[in-house]
Amino acid sequence: MTQQSKMDPETFSMVCETIAKLEKERLPLEVKLELDRKGDFPTELIRFMLGPEIALHLIFIPEEYGGLGAGTADIAAISERMAKMDLAIATSFLAICLGMDPIRVGGTAEQKAKYFGRVAEEGLVVAYGVTEPEAGSNVQSLKTKAERVLNPDGTIKGYKINGQKQFITNGGVADLYTILADTPEGPSFFAVEAGAPGLTPGRHEDKHGIRASDTCPLTIEDLYVPVEDLIGGVEGQGLRQANQVFGYTRLMVATFGLGGGVASLERAIKYSKERVQFGTLLAEKQGYTHKLLVPNAVRLQAARAYIEETARRLDSGEEDLQVEGSIAKYFATEAGDAAANDGIQAFGGYGYMKEYEVEKIKRDVKILTIYEGTSEIQRNIISTFRIRTTVRSKGQYYGKMAEALSALPDECGGPILSRAFAAINQAVAEARTHRLTKSQHVLFLLADMMTWCEVADALCRKAADADNRGLGSAEFLKASARLFAREALEKAAISYIKIAYGCGDAIDALGKAAENLKIADSMKGYLKDMDTVASAILTGP
Repeated sequence: MTQQSKMDPETFSMVCETIAKLEKERLPLEVKLELDRKGDFPTELIRFMLGPEIALHLIFIPEEYGGLGAGTADIAAISERMAKMDLAIATSFLAICLGMDPIRVGGTAEQKAKYFGRVAEEGLVVAYGVTEPEAGSNVQSLKTKAERVLNPDGTIKGYKINGQKQFITNGGVADLYTILADTPEGPSFFAVEAGAPGLTPGRHEDKHGIRASDTCPLTIEDLYVPVEDLIGGVEGQGLRQANQVFGYTRLMVATFGLGGGVASLERAIKYSKERVQFGTLLAEKQGYTHKLLVPNAVRLQAARAYIEETARRLDSGEEDLQVEGSIAKYFATEAGDAAANDGIQAFGGYGYMKEYEVEKIKRDVKILTIYEGTSEIQRNIISTFRIRTTVRSKGQYYGKMAEALSALPDECGGPILSRAFAAINQAVAEARTHRLTKSQHVLFLLADMMTWCEVADALCRKAADADNRGLGSAEFLKASARLFAREALEKAAISYIKIAYGCGDAIDALGKAAENLKIADSMKGYLKDMDTVASAILTGP
C-alpha cells in the first residue's frame, strides 16, 4: 500500500464545517426522528450531499480523478463526525467508499479512471455486493457463480452471473455495484451498473436501527457482465482484494462506534447539568458520573487513541493491518454500544422516550457490533493471528511493548499496563502447551486480553506525548490513561485466572504468575483519577 495523501487543514476544516451546517439545516432532531419512524431512505438528502453544492463524496476519491485525496486519518475523523450526526446517514455514505474499495485496490488504470471519474462527476451511489444469505461474513463460502461467456475464437467475452446477496447497504438505491462472484479461477469482483438486466434489488429491510439507510437483498439471474468490468482484469483476485481493505473498512466502522458513543455521552453530560434530583444536579452525584459518564468517556478516549494510531500507520503506507482493524472495530463498537446503553440509563424514564434521541442512538449503534464482521468474528481473528505473531517472535512482539511501557512515566499508566503484556505472553504459552487453544472460548479470553492491552498501549503513549503535541487536555488524558490501564490489567487478570483455573486442570504456572499482576497496587489513586475525568468532561465545551 502506498503512502496516503492528506488534506490540507483548511480543506479538512471546510469539510467539517459543511457537515455541521448540513446537520443544523437539513437534519434537525425532528427530521431524524421522522426518518427513523418511517424507515425511508432520504434520497433527496443523500443526492444533495453528493451534488455539486457540497460534494462530500470527493473525500473518498484520489486527487488525480477529481477528488480531495483525503488520507485515512482524515476520513476517520470525518466518519466519526458524520456518525455523531446520524449513523443511518453515515452508513449510507460510507457504503459508497466501501463499494469503491475493490476498484481502489484492484482496478486497472482504465477502470479507476472510468469509475472514479464518474463517481466524482456524477455523484454515483455505490453498493458493495458481497454478503450472502448462508455465508454472512464468511466470504470464502461464496455461492454466487460467474460463468465465462466465450467469443468464437475461445477468448473470454464476458461472464454470466447467478446468485443471491443479502443485507446490501444502498442495494435498492445504488447507481453502481461491485459484486463478488466465483469464477473458474476463484472469487472475483465485477463492476455492474444499476438497471442491468438480471440484477434485481429486493424489498427494503424493516430494521431495528439505522432505519433511514437502505438495506435490501439482491437477486442475480443470468446477469451478463463484459470482461472489461472484471475488476483488475484477472480472475481469482477477489478474496485478496477484500482482505486488503479489511484493515481500512473495519477501522472506519470503529469510528462509527466512537461517533455514536460520543453522541450519546454528550447528551448524557448535558442532561446531568440540567436535571435536579433530591435537591442537587445529577452532575454532582458520583453514583451518576462515576458509573454512567466517566467509564464511557475513558473507553471512548482509548478507542480514539487506537483509531488515530492505526490511521497514521495506514497513511504511512504500512501493510497487513487487518488485525489492527479488527481490534479497532471490536473495541470501539463495543465501547460505543456500552456508552449508548448507559445514555438511556442516564436519562432515566426519559431515555426510553423517542424524543430524547438516546433511544434511537442505542438502536443505531447496535448494528456496528454486527456488520463488517461480528464482534465474535473479530475476537477469533485477533487471537488466531496474535498467537501466531507471539509464537513466531518468541514473545518479543508483546515483550517489546511491555518494555516500552515500563519506561513511560507513572502518570501515563505505562508501568501498570506493562505487567499485563507479560501476562499475555505467559497465557499464550501455557494455553498452547495445554492444548487449550482448541477451545474457542479460550481464544476469546485471549482476544480480550490482547485487545484491551493494545488499545490501552495507544492511550498511554498518547498521554505521555500530550504535552509535546500541545494537547490542551493533558491531565484529562493522563488520568484517562491510568484508569484504562487499570481496566486492561483487570481484564487481563480475569481472563488469566479463568484460563488458569476454569478450563480444565489447574495450570499452576499461570496461577502463581497472576500474583505478579499486582492488581491491588495498581488501584492507588483510582478514585482521584475518576474525579479528575468527571471534572474535565463536566466543565469542558
